[in-house]
Amino acid sequence: MSIKNTKPIEPKVYREMGLSDDEYNQIVDILHRHPTYTEVGMYAVMWSEHCGYKYSRPILRLFKNYKEAIDGAGLENAGVIDIGDGYGIVMKMESHNHPSAVEPFQGAATGVGGILRDIFTMGARPIACLDSLRFGKLEDPHNKFIFEHVVGGIAHYGNCVGVPTVAGDIYFDDCYSGNCLVNAMAVGILKHEDIAYAAAKGVGNPVMIVGSRTGRDGIHGATFASVELTEESESRRSNVQMGDPFQEKLLIEATLEALKTGYIVGIQDMGAAGITCSTCEMSAKGNTGMTIDCRKAPLRETGMSSYEIMLSESQERMLAVVVKGKEKEVADVFKKWGLQAVVIGEVTADELVRVYDGDELVAEVPAKSLADDVPTYYLETSEPEFLKALQAENTTDVPAPKCFTKALKDLLASQSICSKEWVYEQYDHMVQTNTAVLPGSDASVLRIKGTNKAIGLVSDCNARYCYLDPKIGAKIVVAESARNLACSGAKAAGSTDCLNFGNPEKPEAFWQFKTAVEGLAEACDFFRAPVVSGNVSFYNETPAGAIFPTPTIGMLGVIDDVKNIRTYEFKKEGDVVVLLDGMQDKPENMGGSEYMATLLGKTAGMPPSMDMKKEQNLIDTLLEGIEKGYILSAHDVSEGGVAVTLGECCFGNHLGASINITSDISDTAALFGEAQSRAVVTLHATDLTKLAEIAEKRGVKCDYIGTVGGEKLTVKVNSEILIDADVEDLEAAYRGTIRNMMESK
Repeated sequence: MSIKNTKPIEPKVYREMGLSDDEYNQIVDILHRHPTYTEVGMYAVMWSEHCGYKYSRPILRLFKNYKEAIDGAGLENAGVIDIGDGYGIVMKMESHNHPSAVEPFQGAATGVGGILRDIFTMGARPIACLDSLRFGKLEDPHNKFIFEHVVGGIAHYGNCVGVPTVAGDIYFDDCYSGNCLVNAMAVGILKHEDIAYAAAKGVGNPVMIVGSRTGRDGIHGATFASVELTEESESRRSNVQMGDPFQEKLLIEATLEALKTGYIVGIQDMGAAGITCSTCEMSAKGNTGMTIDCRKAPLRETGMSSYEIMLSESQERMLAVVVKGKEKEVADVFKKWGLQAVVIGEVTADELVRVYDGDELVAEVPAKSLADDVPTYYLETSEPEFLKALQAENTTDVPAPKCFTKALKDLLASQSICSKEWVYEQYDHMVQTNTAVLPGSDASVLRIKGTNKAIGLVSDCNARYCYLDPKIGAKIVVAESARNLACSGAKAAGSTDCLNFGNPEKPEAFWQFKTAVEGLAEACDFFRAPVVSGNVSFYNETPAGAIFPTPTIGMLGVIDDVKNIRTYEFKKEGDVVVLLDGMQDKPENMGGSEYMATLLGKTAGMPPSMDMKKEQNLIDTLLEGIEKGYILSAHDVSEGGVAVTLGECCFGNHLGASINITSDISDTAALFGEAQSRAVVTLHATDLTKLAEIAEKRGVKCDYIGTVGGEKLTVKVNSEILIDADVEDLEAAYRGTIRNMMESK
């Protein structure tokens, strides 16, 4: 049985699905006939940018992968990094931006659920979640609503499913009003021999759908993610999936148990594009085909068409290829956990995906035409005209504050710098009892049970830098992530990314994307932190404009001995405070700084310069100083400069410090400039010479700048007191902003 020539699909129909006239004609050429309605829906979703990467794929080839990556380049559901002792860490980050903009609670919750499934379908036990979030300023009631419910969705799903949310980053800027960014990351652990793959192999092997039932939620969610948000987006709530974390918890346990039987040949999450994606991608990877009856899929709604069943993005579902004759054994595992497990088809040899609706053949398509042969476009790029004028603005002679103490309090209270405790206290970050360093430090740290190892986890992106210079900004994203890990005692080992940009069909936005990826690829190559998985999120625009380019990095670091774990806060009175400076230049430039944005209301100039060799010198100094036991605490210098870093160091143990900085640049730049490759560390006075020797051999400046003690932070520049504040007052400013705004009516 095969599909005969069908009637042409009306252009209005396939255009609304996201296909161009040329793409529709390509489908006709591939099939040698017009597609059925179900087929055109399958092609539309698989050829969308969200699934097919038809615009970004040529640029993503810039990323390199190393032997440290057991599986790199995202060939499977997620990437795997070898951490030694036979263990691999599975990691991936994905966006759920548009769903969260129109339905923040479910949009964020299902973002967590989807990324977790990518982890445990690899055979890994999920051990941590991270969330990188961007919102418009909270003074706007709608932004406040989105923020509150995104955080609520993340907390609900993660807490119920029993996976700790241990780290993340949150920034606020007007450019994200109406288009928030919700980037969810998950991490899992496995033994090398337990890695599961997503290829459909073994002709005649049965194909099973396992997990929850299929409904109408999420249909064309992938194409929804491939258009700009407009006023009409609110009406597309049906494109947002609905999640059930309790079902997900059952699915985790059932899947890991079923994989242990050895009877699962291949398995894949049903994320974007649902059954369509999993059948076609698994067949393409296995150089096989599939024949399925979509009507056999367990449904939770009546009257669903084959089109709806194939494109549904209902959550908590997966597709599994099982050894023939072992269907009952696998099904029994899932049924034991109260989950559906139904054979809907079998693997075939002809590389075609055939979809029946009962006795009717409704789709017959080459698997690779959907999964691998997505039309690829080399889009035009053009540097934004506004950029040169922004970069040319004078950011060296910025006005000094009338009161440096007040300026520090204002920066500590700014929405992007202030404490995010209101957020992470809603998350369970101790479940599974692996968490050694809680949220709030430079990186979160998890012990690897059964070993003496630990891993550091961080996500980061200063989008303001990327807006002013995408390439330099992207390099800083990677460098700061590696620096944060080093401050925690971890050596960078691998990365995942989530690349958030505007409409790629606009040359300026695609230039930002291409240039940022060039920077990321160069930096990840240099720091040997390969990008092993990730996601591209385009069309992050509203009628008011595009977001800042936001290429978020999630990075993994390895700590070989748990005794080397470090945190950011001052430890005890009498410890000496040292500024390690890898750049050793004169950082007068305040471009892209939090000082300019918060106190002057401007985003302009060039971002700080980045010398990756000097950054590595600092990282190596930190790691050696920690390993030898000299460095007791470490905190990187980033947003807000040295002054904000010192203020934050006071808070963990409520300890002040007396600081004297010697500087030949302006007081404002000395305190609030954001020159890279710097960290504030503390140590015993007797170890100062030893640390200086480590730093000197790497060309890192090691400046003794003060002593821990008392209840005040006093900062002198060239012996003149510029900051004099009670730690209690600084901490109140730092901790009060978000809590006060969210608890006010």
